Amino acid sequence: MLKSKIRKKILNIRKKNYGKDIKFFFLKLFKEINKNNIKKKIIGGYYPVNFEINILELLNKLETKGLKLSLPVVKKNKEMDFYRWSSSSLLKLNKYGIPEPEQIKKVFPDIILVPLVAFDSRLYRIGYGGGYYDRYIKKISNKKKIFKIGIAHSCQKINKVPANKYDRKLDIIITEKYILR
Repeated sequence: MLKSKIRKKILNIRKKNYGKDIKFFFLKLFKEINKNNIKKKIIGGYYPVNFEINILELLNKLETKGLKLSLPVVKKNKEMDFYRWSSSSLLKLNKYGIPEPEQIKKVFPDIILVPLVAFDSRLYRIGYGGGYYDRYIKKISNKKKIFKIGIAHSCQKINKVPANKYDRKLDIIITEKYILR
């Protein structure tokens, strides 16, 4: 099946499951981040849109523990970079209507929380089709080691993502029911 058809189908499923009880999800995510010795590390988050799992509460908790946060900013040529962000910082809407931080201090996250539309057990994901995260992961992986955590509902899992040479695997995917490694 084509990625575009998978995307449409799973986006509808995700919308129907939005807001379901995911209390245990945050605990799992927090434990995984702690396992990776996050002290003095930069977390690359995302601002949830289009029924993505809302991680803003988690980011706020990480910030209160003294961790540095960042959010992506979309650039030209389907590129993006991460910039420092705090829950008290103002955000502006980009061309897709996604809130972004001011481009004051560019950073290179150690851990990236990646939103996704669909995923498989091999840790491949389907996003919205722009390739922003795949390009960024490839670019930053040449500079430093990063830990990539996919964030999803278990209902977003499919049998097999039709991956190509540009697609980048995640290190783990956390859902409300399980963690894939």
